Amino acid sequence: MSYLDAKADEYLPLRDVAFRKLRQAILRGELQPGQRLMEIALAEQLGVSRTPVREAIRMLEQDGLAVMIPRRGAVVSKISGKNLRDVLEVRRALEELAVDLACTRMTDEDFQKLKEANERFSATLSGNDITKMAEADEAFHDLIYQASDNARLVQLEMQLREQMYRFRIEHLKEKSKRYRLVEDHNAIIRNLINRDSDNAREAIREHINAQEVVVMKMIEAL
Repeated sequence: MSYLDAKADEYLPLRDVAFRKLRQAILRGELQPGQRLMEIALAEQLGVSRTPVREAIRMLEQDGLAVMIPRRGAVVSKISGKNLRDVLEVRRALEELAVDLACTRMTDEDFQKLKEANERFSATLSGNDITKMAEADEAFHDLIYQASDNARLVQLEMQLREQMYRFRIEHLKEKSKRYRLVEDHNAIIRNLINRDSDNAREAIREHINAQEVVVMKMIEAL
């Protein structure tokens, strides 16, 4: 099945089908940075009119996955060092706040769920499906946001999720660093269980800093 096959999502609005397929293709690297998003060609591949494709491209722009270039039209956005720093500065602030709040609000059940989420993430590392790895990593961090019991904080994280996800994918492409993430997660869990806010914030900060170093090296190598 092509990544642009819309049949699996036939009950969704066509705009959303196109957006999901294009987003997945960009995150998986099937559509490369700088590649033009040709409305006519994409509409033919999806079996839809140009209108939902055009709307999907606008949604990609809002998520930072596409950009309009004069006289060229829409292209897949490149991962820049500036964008990486901008996104991770915000992520760092959000997640430090999340673990700070979670330290006082997490229950024993929450701790158990977090441990199980890290075990599921670790299990994905034995395979080759980077999407599954990224989704499992995202699920681990989502539990911390939920445990903060702050709806506005969760809302802010959701708004940044797509761009954070793209960097997760890039980070996980570096095979030698994958199991370091499991260790980082365990350190975060230990500090949360101990209700140690200072060290929990430091652990999450180091975790995100490590991602920045890895992805920045990849950007510089392009």
